[in-house]
Amino acid sequence: MEKINLTFLGTGSSVPTKNRNHSAFLISYKNENILFDCGEGTQRQFRKIDLSPTKITRLFITHWHGDHVLGIPGILQTLALNNYQKTLHIYGPKNTKYFMSKMFETFVFFGKINIDVHEISSGKVLESDDFIIEAEKMVHGPDCLAYSFIEKDKIRIDKKKLKKLRIPDSPLLRELQKGRDIKINGKTIRAKNIVYKQPGRKITIVLDTRINDKASNFAKGADILIAESSHASELENEAYEYKHLTSTQAATIAKKAKARALYLVHLSQRYEHNSQLIEKQAKSIFKNTKIAHDLERISI
Repeated sequence: MEKINLTFLGTGSSVPTKNRNHSAFLISYKNENILFDCGEGTQRQFRKIDLSPTKITRLFITHWHGDHVLGIPGILQTLALNNYQKTLHIYGPKNTKYFMSKMFETFVFFGKINIDVHEISSGKVLESDDFIIEAEKMVHGPDCLAYSFIEKDKIRIDKKKLKKLRIPDSPLLRELQKGRDIKINGKTIRAKNIVYKQPGRKITIVLDTRINDKASNFAKGADILIAESSHASELENEAYEYKHLTSTQAATIAKKAKARALYLVHLSQRYEHNSQLIEKQAKSIFKNTKIAHDLERISI
């Protein structure tokens, strides 16, 4: 099974700390390296994991607050200076094209890079042979999107049954994968008896938002839910005012979504030396909760 690798490049909030950079998350799958948000300093985070920023294939922006996008100019300049040959596809909410154009007006850009900017809304926003990416509107100040990376289901052949039935390796196996019966030495092999469906995996990213029903519905069945936790549970009123989530609200989303694991990010600087408080509160509702750390890498 092809691994889906997730790297937490930045897990901090509006103000970075010694241990937490601004928001940035990288999903690597086959020949894709998809970056979600690009806070200030993200390109240096790439160097720390020994991966060149030129490996990026796509950039998805949740919203246009500075702590989520101020690393974009640096990334683009680095790509240009390193002879980036691909077209970088950038996806974001309404006004992304306008903000991108203004970004290029603020500094003297050296070199050239091909960029294709897509303004998106809710629903399926990208589909390849192997995966789709969906978006859903959240409740924040500016337009804000949550994202789900969803691997497509795969039809697999049971190798043990192949061996038991003495079915040789041949182009006929492709017919079985398509659900078609085949004949070998006059014997009919029923596809339904030898193939099975391998469910696709799902990673959902829910960043800056006020608690809302859409979040749990959107994250339904996620293998990994990455959710912001800017506030401890006792600051629920403050979280509501600033349109953010508390530790227990993030955990409630994970529980309702029946996610397999919850990783908390976007921690406020006030919890720099007390992140275990956030984790403990969340775990009281959703046991499989972890505080994500900068440069942490996990695979599913």
